[in-house]
Amino acid sequence: MEKTVFIFDDDADILTLCSILLQQKGFTVHTASNCANIIDKINEAKPHAILMDNRIPDKGGIEATQLLKNNLSTKNIPVIFFSANTNVEQLSQQAGADYFLQKPFDIDEMEELILRIT
Repeated sequence: MEKTVFIFDDDADILTLCSILLQQKGFTVHTASNCANIIDKINEAKPHAILMDNRIPDKGGIEATQLLKNNLSTKNIPVIFFSANTNVEQLSQQAGADYFLQKPFDIDEMEELILRIT
């Protein structure tokens, strides 16, 4: 079964880089530069994992993650919260995320984490 990852980040370079790397590992990748209609996007894509940026427009990563975790259809999808903020672990806990990565993150660490949780 093919695994799917959804990446939310407003940085086009991060979206491109992560997409290419994960596609090379056999993942189907969906991306969005904002979190408008996030529940609909996730329900349509049915990802096995979500990468969520902290400073994603329009709600921000904390509120977007909380929406996902409080929704019956999306609450069990693992969310990896990632941010350049020095308190990314605290922010991810506040959001209710399952994992976190500090930006700039090690590409191998990101791949390992996604492979482990999907």
